[in-house]
Amino acid sequence: MEIKEMKLEDVQTRKAELVARREAIAVEMEAEDADLDALAVEAEQLNNEERSLNDRETEILAAAEARQKELQDVMMSGKEIATERNTTMTDMEIRNSHEYNVAYAEYIKTGDDAQCRALLTQNVTGTVPVATYAEERVRTAWNREGIMSRVRKSYLKGNLKIGWEKSADGAYVHTESANSAVTEESLVLGVTTLIPQSIKKWISISDEVLDMKAEEFLDYIYDELTYRIAKKAADVLVAAIVACTTGGSDDHPMVNSITATTVSVGLVAKALAQISDEAANPVVIMNKQTWGAFKEAQAANGYGYDPFEGLPVVFNDSLSAFSAATTGVPYAIVGDLGVGAQANFPNGEGIEIKFDNLTKMEYDLVRILGREFVGIGVVGPNAFCKIVH
Repeated sequence: MEIKEMKLEDVQTRKAELVARREAIAVEMEAEDADLDALAVEAEQLNNEERSLNDRETEILAAAEARQKELQDVMMSGKEIATERNTTMTDMEIRNSHEYNVAYAEYIKTGDDAQCRALLTQNVTGTVPVATYAEERVRTAWNREGIMSRVRKSYLKGNLKIGWEKSADGAYVHTESANSAVTEESLVLGVTTLIPQSIKKWISISDEVLDMKAEEFLDYIYDELTYRIAKKAADVLVAAIVACTTGGSDDHPMVNSITATTVSVGLVAKALAQISDEAANPVVIMNKQTWGAFKEAQAANGYGYDPFEGLPVVFNDSLSAFSAATTGVPYAIVGDLGVGAQANFPNGEGIEIKFDNLTKMEYDLVRILGREFVGIGVVGPNAFCKIVH
Protein backbone atom coordinates (compact mmCIF):
# COMPACT_ATOMS: atom_id res chain seq x y z
CA MET A 1 0.00 0.00 0.00
CA GLU A 2 1.33 3.43 -0.90
CA ILE A 3 1.89 5.81 2.01
CA LYS A 4 -0.55 8.38 0.60
CA GLU A 5 -3.32 5.74 0.78
CA MET A 6 -2.63 4.71 4.39
CA LYS A 7 -5.02 5.31 7.27
CA LEU A 8 -3.78 6.41 10.70
CA GLU A 9 -3.65 2.87 12.05
CA ASP A 10 -1.68 1.72 8.98
CA VAL A 11 0.86 4.49 9.52
CA GLN A 12 1.31 3.67 13.17
CA THR A 13 1.68 -0.06 12.45
CA ARG A 14 4.31 0.61 9.80
CA LYS A 15 6.24 2.97 12.08
CA ALA A 16 6.35 0.24 14.73
CA GLU A 17 7.74 -2.14 12.09
CA LEU A 18 10.46 0.40 11.24
CA VAL A 19 11.51 0.63 14.89
CA ALA A 20 11.77 -3.16 15.11
CA ARG A 21 13.80 -3.31 11.90
CA ARG A 22 16.22 -0.59 13.11
CA GLU A 23 16.84 -2.59 16.27
CA ALA A 24 17.52 -5.66 14.15
CA ILE A 25 19.94 -3.71 11.93
CA ALA A 26 21.86 -2.56 15.01
CA VAL A 27 22.28 -6.18 16.08
CA GLU A 28 23.29 -7.30 12.58
CA MET A 29 26.00 -4.60 12.40
CA GLU A 30 27.75 -6.20 15.38
CA ALA A 31 28.28 -9.44 13.47
CA GLU A 32 31.79 -10.07 12.09
CA ASP A 33 30.59 -10.83 8.55
CA ALA A 34 28.09 -7.92 8.46
CA ASP A 35 27.66 -6.05 5.15
CA LEU A 36 27.89 -2.61 6.72
CA ASP A 37 27.37 -0.73 3.44
CA ALA A 38 24.14 -2.55 2.65
CA LEU A 39 22.86 -2.16 6.20
CA ALA A 40 23.70 1.56 6.13
CA VAL A 41 21.76 1.98 2.85
CA GLU A 42 18.78 0.13 4.33
CA ALA A 43 18.90 2.27 7.47
CA GLU A 44 18.82 5.43 5.35
CA GLN A 45 15.85 4.09 3.38
CA LEU A 46 14.05 3.43 6.66
CA ASN A 47 14.77 7.00 7.76
CA ASN A 48 13.33 8.36 4.51
CA GLU A 49 10.25 6.17 4.85
CA GLU A 50 9.74 7.30 8.44
CA ARG A 51 9.82 10.96 7.36
CA SER A 52 7.15 10.22 4.76
CA LEU A 53 5.09 8.36 7.36
CA ASN A 54 5.38 11.29 9.76
CA ASP A 55 4.16 13.63 7.03
CA ARG A 56 1.19 11.33 6.32
CA GLU A 57 0.38 11.10 10.04
CA THR A 58 0.46 14.89 10.33
CA GLU A 59 -1.82 15.17 7.29
CA ILE A 60 -4.36 12.70 8.69
CA LEU A 61 -4.42 14.31 12.13
CA ALA A 62 -4.76 17.78 10.61
CA ALA A 63 -7.70 16.63 8.48
CA ALA A 64 -9.37 15.08 11.52
CA GLU A 65 -8.78 18.24 13.54
CA ALA A 66 -10.17 20.42 10.76
CA ARG A 67 -13.26 18.21 10.50
CA GLN A 68 -13.80 18.33 14.26
CA LYS A 69 -13.44 22.11 14.26
CA GLU A 70 -15.93 22.40 11.41
CA LEU A 71 -18.44 20.31 13.34
CA GLN A 72 -17.89 22.41 16.47
CA ASP A 73 -18.44 25.54 14.39
CA VAL A 74 -21.68 24.04 13.13
CA MET A 75 -22.86 23.37 16.67
CA MET A 76 -21.97 26.92 17.69
CA SER A 77 -23.78 28.25 14.64
CA GLY A 78 -26.78 26.18 15.64
CA LYS A 79 -26.85 27.88 19.03
CA GLU A 80 -26.56 31.31 17.42
CA ILE A 81 -29.29 30.52 14.91
CA ALA A 82 -31.54 29.18 17.67
CA THR A 83 -31.03 32.41 19.61
CA GLU A 84 -32.09 34.45 16.59
CA ARG A 85 -34.91 32.16 15.49
CA ASN A 86 -37.60 34.79 15.94
CA THR A 87 -35.69 37.64 14.32
CA THR A 88 -33.63 36.48 11.39
CA MET A 89 -33.53 33.05 9.77
CA THR A 90 -36.38 30.77 8.75
CA ASP A 91 -35.94 27.00 8.55
CA MET A 92 -35.80 27.30 4.77
CA GLU A 93 -32.92 29.77 5.07
CA ILE A 94 -31.16 27.49 7.54
CA ARG A 95 -31.49 24.54 5.13
CA ASN A 96 -29.81 26.73 2.52
CA SER A 97 -26.81 27.52 4.76
CA HIS A 98 -23.30 26.06 4.70
CA GLU A 99 -23.70 25.04 8.34
CA TYR A 100 -26.70 22.88 7.49
CA ASN A 101 -24.83 21.37 4.53
CA VAL A 102 -22.07 20.30 6.95
CA ALA A 103 -24.58 18.86 9.41
CA TYR A 104 -26.57 17.08 6.67
CA ALA A 105 -23.41 15.60 5.15
CA GLU A 106 -22.47 14.30 8.62
CA TYR A 107 -25.97 12.80 8.95
CA ILE A 108 -25.51 10.89 5.67
CA LYS A 109 -22.06 9.66 6.75
CA THR A 110 -23.03 8.51 10.24
CA GLY A 111 -26.82 8.35 10.47
CA ASP A 112 -26.72 10.79 13.41
CA ASP A 113 -29.12 13.70 12.76
CA ALA A 114 -28.53 15.54 16.07
CA GLN A 115 -26.60 18.39 14.43
CA CYS A 116 -29.33 18.94 11.82
CA ARG A 117 -32.01 19.09 14.51
CA ALA A 118 -29.92 21.48 16.60
CA LEU A 119 -29.73 23.92 13.68
CA LEU A 120 -33.45 23.91 12.87
CA THR A 121 -35.63 26.41 14.66
CA GLN A 122 -38.61 24.07 14.97
CA ASN A 123 -38.89 20.54 16.32
CA VAL A 124 -38.88 18.03 13.46
CA THR A 125 -40.63 14.67 13.69
CA GLY A 126 -39.42 11.87 11.45
CA THR A 127 -36.55 12.29 9.03
CA VAL A 128 -34.77 15.63 9.07
CA PRO A 129 -35.30 17.87 6.00
CA VAL A 130 -32.90 17.48 3.10
CA ALA A 131 -30.40 20.29 2.65
CA THR A 132 -31.47 22.68 -0.12
CA TYR A 133 -28.08 22.16 -1.75
CA ALA A 134 -28.77 18.41 -2.02
CA GLU A 135 -32.30 19.00 -3.35
CA GLU A 136 -30.82 21.12 -6.13
CA ARG A 137 -28.45 18.28 -7.03
CA VAL A 138 -31.46 15.95 -7.29
CA ARG A 139 -33.36 18.35 -9.59
CA THR A 140 -30.26 18.73 -11.73
CA ALA A 141 -29.87 14.96 -12.04
CA TRP A 142 -33.49 14.45 -13.16
CA ASN A 143 -33.15 17.32 -15.63
CA ARG A 144 -29.94 15.85 -17.05
CA GLU A 145 -31.69 12.61 -17.99
CA GLY A 146 -33.04 13.16 -21.50
CA ILE A 147 -36.11 10.93 -21.17
CA MET A 148 -37.24 11.61 -17.60
CA SER A 149 -36.83 15.36 -18.04
CA ARG A 150 -39.59 15.23 -20.68
CA VAL A 151 -42.02 12.87 -18.92
CA ARG A 152 -45.12 14.31 -17.23
CA LYS A 153 -44.82 13.96 -13.44
CA SER A 154 -47.26 13.71 -10.54
CA TYR A 155 -46.82 13.37 -6.78
CA LEU A 156 -49.86 11.44 -5.53
CA LYS A 157 -49.83 8.80 -2.79
CA GLY A 158 -50.45 5.14 -3.62
CA ASN A 159 -51.23 3.54 -6.96
CA LEU A 160 -52.34 6.06 -9.58
CA LYS A 161 -54.93 5.06 -12.21
CA ILE A 162 -54.99 7.08 -15.44
CA GLY A 163 -57.76 6.65 -18.01
CA TRP A 164 -57.28 6.99 -21.74
CA GLU A 165 -59.38 6.48 -24.86
CA LYS A 166 -59.03 2.98 -26.24
CA SER A 167 -61.51 3.86 -28.95
CA ALA A 168 -63.77 6.86 -29.41
CA ASP A 169 -65.84 8.63 -32.03
CA GLY A 170 -65.06 12.17 -32.97
CA ALA A 171 -67.36 15.13 -32.32
CA TYR A 172 -70.45 15.63 -34.43
CA VAL A 173 -72.06 18.70 -35.96
CA HIS A 174 -75.67 19.00 -34.87
CA THR A 175 -78.08 21.35 -36.52
CA GLU A 176 -80.20 22.91 -33.80
CA SER A 177 -83.31 23.18 -35.94
CA ALA A 178 -83.05 19.61 -37.19
CA ASN A 179 -85.66 17.20 -35.98
CA SER A 180 -83.08 14.70 -34.65
CA ALA A 181 -81.18 13.96 -31.45
CA VAL A 182 -77.49 14.62 -30.98
CA THR A 183 -75.44 11.63 -32.12
CA GLU A 184 -74.06 9.85 -29.07
CA GLU A 185 -70.35 9.11 -28.92
CA SER A 186 -69.18 5.52 -28.68
CA LEU A 187 -66.38 5.55 -26.12
CA VAL A 188 -64.24 2.74 -24.73
CA LEU A 189 -61.76 3.62 -21.98
CA GLY A 190 -58.58 1.91 -20.94
CA VAL A 191 -56.83 2.41 -17.62
CA THR A 192 -53.12 2.40 -16.87
CA THR A 193 -52.22 1.82 -13.22
CA LEU A 194 -48.92 3.33 -12.14
CA ILE A 195 -47.71 1.07 -9.33
CA PRO A 196 -44.72 2.57 -7.51
CA GLN A 197 -41.54 0.53 -7.52
CA SER A 198 -38.41 1.04 -5.46
CA ILE A 199 -35.40 1.89 -7.63
CA LYS A 200 -32.15 1.47 -5.71
CA LYS A 201 -28.50 2.20 -6.31
CA TRP A 202 -25.59 1.14 -4.07
CA ILE A 203 -22.15 2.65 -4.21
CA SER A 204 -19.09 1.75 -2.16
CA ILE A 205 -16.74 4.60 -1.35
CA SER A 206 -13.36 4.88 0.35
CA ASP A 207 -12.76 6.61 3.64
CA GLU A 208 -11.14 9.49 1.75
CA VAL A 209 -14.54 10.45 0.32
CA LEU A 210 -15.83 10.84 3.87
CA ASP A 211 -13.14 13.47 4.47
CA MET A 212 -14.46 15.66 1.63
CA LYS A 213 -15.87 19.06 2.48
CA ALA A 214 -19.64 19.10 2.93
CA GLU A 215 -20.62 20.48 -0.48
CA GLU A 216 -18.05 18.32 -2.30
CA PHE A 217 -19.37 15.23 -0.52
CA LEU A 218 -23.01 16.05 -1.33
CA ASP A 219 -22.05 16.72 -4.96
CA TYR A 220 -20.36 13.34 -5.26
CA ILE A 221 -23.09 11.32 -3.55
CA TYR A 222 -26.15 12.97 -5.04
CA ASP A 223 -24.77 13.34 -8.57
CA GLU A 224 -23.84 9.67 -8.73
CA LEU A 225 -26.85 8.13 -6.98
CA THR A 226 -29.60 10.33 -8.38
CA TYR A 227 -28.41 10.31 -11.98
CA ARG A 228 -28.13 6.51 -11.94
CA ILE A 229 -31.62 6.20 -10.47
CA ALA A 230 -33.02 8.60 -13.08
CA LYS A 231 -31.26 6.59 -15.78
CA LYS A 232 -32.84 3.36 -14.50
CA ALA A 233 -36.26 5.04 -14.41
CA ALA A 234 -35.78 5.93 -18.09
CA ASP A 235 -34.90 2.31 -18.85
CA VAL A 236 -38.09 1.15 -17.10
CA LEU A 237 -40.17 3.51 -19.25
CA VAL A 238 -38.47 2.42 -22.47
CA ALA A 239 -39.20 -1.21 -21.57
CA ALA A 240 -42.85 -0.28 -20.93
CA ILE A 241 -43.13 1.34 -24.38
CA VAL A 242 -41.50 -1.68 -26.02
CA ALA A 243 -43.95 -4.01 -24.23
CA CYS A 244 -47.02 -2.20 -25.61
CA THR A 245 -48.61 -3.60 -28.76
CA THR A 246 -50.30 -2.16 -31.83
CA GLY A 247 -53.72 -3.40 -30.72
CA GLY A 248 -53.30 -2.31 -27.11
CA SER A 249 -55.26 -3.79 -24.22
CA ASP A 250 -57.51 -2.64 -21.41
CA ASP A 251 -54.49 -1.60 -19.31
CA HIS A 252 -51.83 -0.83 -21.95
CA PRO A 253 -52.31 1.89 -24.59
CA MET A 254 -51.66 1.24 -28.25
CA VAL A 255 -48.14 1.76 -29.55
CA ASN A 256 -47.69 1.56 -33.31
CA SER A 257 -44.69 0.06 -35.05
CA ILE A 258 -43.04 -0.12 -38.44
CA THR A 259 -40.59 -2.77 -39.61
CA ALA A 260 -37.28 -1.93 -41.26
CA THR A 261 -34.37 -4.33 -41.63
CA THR A 262 -32.16 -1.62 -43.10
CA VAL A 263 -31.58 1.96 -41.92
CA SER A 264 -32.69 4.65 -44.35
CA VAL A 265 -33.05 8.43 -44.05
CA GLY A 266 -36.84 8.23 -44.33
CA LEU A 267 -37.47 5.88 -41.40
CA VAL A 268 -38.12 8.52 -38.76
CA ALA A 269 -40.56 10.28 -41.09
CA LYS A 270 -42.47 7.02 -41.57
CA ALA A 271 -42.63 6.45 -37.81
CA LEU A 272 -43.67 10.05 -37.20
CA ALA A 273 -46.63 9.53 -39.51
CA GLN A 274 -47.88 6.71 -37.25
CA ILE A 275 -48.33 8.71 -34.03
CA SER A 276 -51.42 10.68 -32.99
CA ASP A 277 -52.07 14.38 -33.56
CA GLU A 278 -51.89 14.93 -29.79
CA ALA A 279 -48.22 13.88 -29.83
CA ALA A 280 -47.14 17.39 -30.78
CA ASN A 281 -43.60 17.37 -29.31
CA PRO A 282 -42.04 14.12 -30.44
CA VAL A 283 -38.46 12.98 -29.91
CA VAL A 284 -36.41 10.10 -31.26
CA ILE A 285 -35.13 7.57 -28.70
CA MET A 286 -32.28 5.27 -29.70
CA ASN A 287 -28.95 3.73 -28.80
CA LYS A 288 -25.93 5.83 -29.80
CA GLN A 289 -24.75 3.09 -32.14
CA THR A 290 -28.07 3.26 -33.95
CA TRP A 291 -27.63 7.04 -34.23
CA GLY A 292 -24.33 6.30 -35.94
CA ALA A 293 -26.07 4.00 -38.43
CA PHE A 294 -28.56 6.76 -39.30
CA LYS A 295 -25.72 9.24 -39.79
CA GLU A 296 -23.97 6.77 -42.09
CA ALA A 297 -27.17 6.50 -44.13
CA GLN A 298 -27.30 10.30 -44.29
CA ALA A 299 -23.69 10.51 -45.48
CA ALA A 300 -24.29 7.81 -48.09
CA ASN A 301 -26.93 10.01 -49.72
CA GLY A 302 -24.34 12.69 -50.32
CA TYR A 303 -26.61 15.55 -49.30
CA GLY A 304 -27.75 17.34 -46.14
CA TYR A 305 -31.10 15.63 -45.52
CA ASP A 306 -31.70 15.25 -41.78
CA PRO A 307 -32.67 11.61 -41.06
CA PHE A 308 -34.22 12.72 -37.75
CA GLU A 309 -36.58 15.28 -39.32
CA GLY A 310 -35.30 18.00 -37.00
CA LEU A 311 -36.49 16.11 -33.90
CA PRO A 312 -34.38 15.96 -30.72
CA VAL A 313 -32.54 12.65 -30.36
CA VAL A 314 -32.47 11.16 -26.85
CA PHE A 315 -29.99 8.38 -26.20
CA ASN A 316 -30.85 5.26 -24.22
CA ASP A 317 -28.62 2.20 -24.28
CA SER A 318 -31.31 -0.15 -22.97
CA LEU A 319 -32.67 -0.13 -26.53
CA SER A 320 -30.90 -2.57 -28.80
CA ALA A 321 -28.40 -1.12 -31.25
CA PHE A 322 -29.47 -1.58 -34.87
CA SER A 323 -26.40 -3.73 -35.52
CA ALA A 324 -27.41 -6.12 -32.71
CA ALA A 325 -31.19 -6.15 -33.26
CA THR A 326 -32.80 -9.38 -34.40
CA THR A 327 -36.19 -9.97 -36.00
CA GLY A 328 -38.97 -8.27 -34.05
CA VAL A 329 -36.62 -6.27 -31.79
CA PRO A 330 -37.18 -2.46 -31.62
CA TYR A 331 -34.08 -0.32 -32.16
CA ALA A 332 -35.67 3.15 -32.15
CA ILE A 333 -38.79 4.86 -30.81
CA VAL A 334 -40.45 8.05 -32.06
CA GLY A 335 -43.01 9.72 -29.82
CA ASP A 336 -44.08 12.39 -27.35
CA LEU A 337 -42.94 11.61 -23.81
CA GLY A 338 -45.00 14.44 -22.32
CA VAL A 339 -48.27 13.14 -23.77
CA GLY A 340 -47.58 9.43 -23.84
CA ALA A 341 -45.91 8.73 -20.50
CA GLN A 342 -46.19 9.64 -16.84
CA ALA A 343 -44.14 9.15 -13.69
CA ASN A 344 -45.75 9.31 -10.26
CA PHE A 345 -43.54 10.03 -7.23
CA PRO A 346 -45.56 9.24 -4.05
CA ASN A 347 -42.75 10.55 -1.82
CA GLY A 348 -41.46 13.29 -4.10
CA GLU A 349 -38.47 13.30 -6.46
CA GLY A 350 -35.92 13.45 -3.64
CA ILE A 351 -34.00 10.23 -3.03
CA GLU A 352 -33.72 8.50 0.34
CA ILE A 353 -30.15 7.94 1.52
CA LYS A 354 -28.96 5.13 3.80
CA PHE A 355 -25.43 4.60 5.11
CA ASP A 356 -23.63 1.32 5.92
CA ASN A 357 -20.12 1.42 7.37
CA LEU A 358 -20.03 -2.20 8.58
CA THR A 359 -20.53 -4.52 5.60
CA LYS A 360 -17.20 -3.68 3.93
CA MET A 361 -15.29 -2.27 6.87
CA GLU A 362 -12.46 -4.79 6.34
CA TYR A 363 -11.83 -3.15 2.95
CA ASP A 364 -11.92 0.40 4.36
CA LEU A 365 -15.07 1.01 2.34
CA VAL A 366 -18.47 2.38 3.27
CA ARG A 367 -21.65 1.71 1.33
CA ILE A 368 -24.31 4.29 0.56
CA LEU A 369 -27.75 3.37 -0.77
CA GLY A 370 -29.98 5.72 -2.72
CA ARG A 371 -33.64 4.78 -3.14
CA GLU A 372 -36.49 6.34 -5.12
CA PHE A 373 -40.13 5.22 -5.06
CA VAL A 374 -41.77 5.83 -8.45
CA GLY A 375 -44.49 4.45 -10.71
CA ILE A 376 -43.84 4.77 -14.45
CA GLY A 377 -45.98 3.83 -17.42
CA VAL A 378 -47.42 4.58 -20.85
CA VAL A 379 -50.63 6.59 -20.56
CA GLY A 380 -51.32 7.92 -24.07
CA PRO A 381 -52.62 5.84 -26.99
CA ASN A 382 -50.63 6.05 -30.24
CA ALA A 383 -48.21 8.53 -28.67
CA PHE A 384 -45.27 6.33 -29.74
CA CYS A 385 -44.15 4.35 -32.75
CA LYS A 386 -41.46 1.68 -32.56
CA ILE A 387 -39.03 1.03 -35.40
CA VAL A 388 -38.56 -2.75 -35.37
CA HIS A 389 -35.99 -4.91 -37.13
